[in-house]
Amino acid sequence: MRRGRTMRVLVDRLRQGSWGRSPDEVVVEEPLEIRLDGHLVATTMRTPGNDYELAVGFCAGDGLLAGAAVTGVRYCGEGPAAEFEYNVVTVETGGEAPVPAPRLGNVSAACGICGSTTITDMAARLGPLSGTRRFDVGTVGAVVAAVPASQEMFGRTGGLHAAATFDAEGRIDVLREDIGRHNAVDKVIGRRLLDGRDDAGAMALFVSGRASFEMVQKAWAAGIGTLIAVSAPSSLAIEAARAAAITLAGFARGDELNVYCGHLESRRAQPLEAPATAGLNS
Repeated sequence: MRRGRTMRVLVDRLRQGSWGRSPDEVVVEEPLEIRLDGHLVATTMRTPGNDYELAVGFCAGDGLLAGAAVTGVRYCGEGPAAEFEYNVVTVETGGEAPVPAPRLGNVSAACGICGSTTITDMAARLGPLSGTRRFDVGTVGAVVAAVPASQEMFGRTGGLHAAATFDAEGRIDVLREDIGRHNAVDKVIGRRLLDGRDDAGAMALFVSGRASFEMVQKAWAAGIGTLIAVSAPSSLAIEAARAAAITLAGFARGDELNVYCGHLESRRAQPLEAPATAGLNS
């Protein structure tokens, strides 16, 4: 049977010097084996849910599709899907995508791509982005403030990261949660790819953790020209953002942030009442 995204456990709680026993809700973490046209790509640790989006986003962000169109996504295995707990997914291109070299070992929820490609390789394959939308700091601040209210599972467990795309008016396009920062981004990008969206240059990407090299790579591959992170970027993330012509901001909290690469507009913006949340639960 398909597993839920959270589970209930009994915990011992220490409150004001006294112990008590009560239930708690924790996030589920399980492996997902990703395949491309039936060929093993990698195994990643993730929160179950939106698995098709995760698999497609992973393949797209890692450059494995090589321009091939996704013709289908399905759970697979040698028996009924339930026997595999829906933990094996294949992305199908009809054999148009190159046969991938499998990633050895598990991709953890924290490590992402782990340096499997270089900035030089990406620059040669993707080229710097051009014609992407510039964003206003007021709009960015409003979105950063609005995202937590849309993190339904984080509110219940406190154990998930979020990623979201939003437009220049502060409307949240797609928001996804996962125990892994990179998985949340893959789910967002995979959803947009499956929907056939072609407006990436008009969108910005928000991530609830730090901005690593892999986060910039995923935004670059998706054609998103602005990346906003709640925490710090790494030095390699800044180098990659410069090569990609991506605006990279970190420590985005309240009305404060640091811009490490690129530019944000500084005109004064009115607070947003409630950004649209289309795609939050699809």
